[in-house]
Amino acid sequence: MRSPVPSQRKPQGIYHVVKGGENLFRIGKAYDLAYQELARINRIPDPHQIHVGQRIFIPGATRQLPVEIITPLKATLERPSLPDQGEQGKEGFIWPVAGNVTSKFGPRGETFHDGIDISAPEGSPIRAIENGEVIYSDQLRGYGNLVIIRHPGGFASVYAHNQSNLVREGQKVARGDVIGEVGSTGRASAPHLHFEIRKDNIAQNPLYYLPQS
Repeated sequence: MRSPVPSQRKPQGIYHVVKGGENLFRIGKAYDLAYQELARINRIPDPHQIHVGQRIFIPGATRQLPVEIITPLKATLERPSLPDQGEQGKEGFIWPVAGNVTSKFGPRGETFHDGIDISAPEGSPIRAIENGEVIYSDQLRGYGNLVIIRHPGGFASVYAHNQSNLVREGQKVARGDVIGEVGSTGRASAPHLHFEIRKDNIAQNPLYYLPQS
């Protein structure tokens, strides 16, 4: 008598549907799983690049859990709504300021860094990375003087810790326009620009979109 072939049991778990403002690091934290493990299970080559509506398999979970979104920019970005001489990157974006990247995008200890930090002398001009409309120009706790610009294609750019903002909400800006000056307002120990690129309100790695030096 032939032995029955053992059936391959489907792994237990659920699919988590990605919502605006979530990333793999915070999804993993909600389910007590390492983001690297989630990336491996779901065959995600770059754990920093997920999108709204994407289904992430969570092994061992029985229901979808809320994911903590630790950013005061979420509500701001959901509000209704002359080229620089440097080389352009993906989407036509340019570097917002000349300087050195001192902190990159991604997990940083127990937190997640939603952008990059670019060191530059205080007062250095900050430029819009692309044509768009200013949707925020004011102070925000932790970020100091902050400018947010909405761009075509669901993109937004974020410029924080500015010494001063030189644009107002509702103002149209062109790629390369000076929108502020580098400073150290908010939670900053030295002059630098905290810079973010968001797509559909999800933080992206800016280095994927800025031209390579």
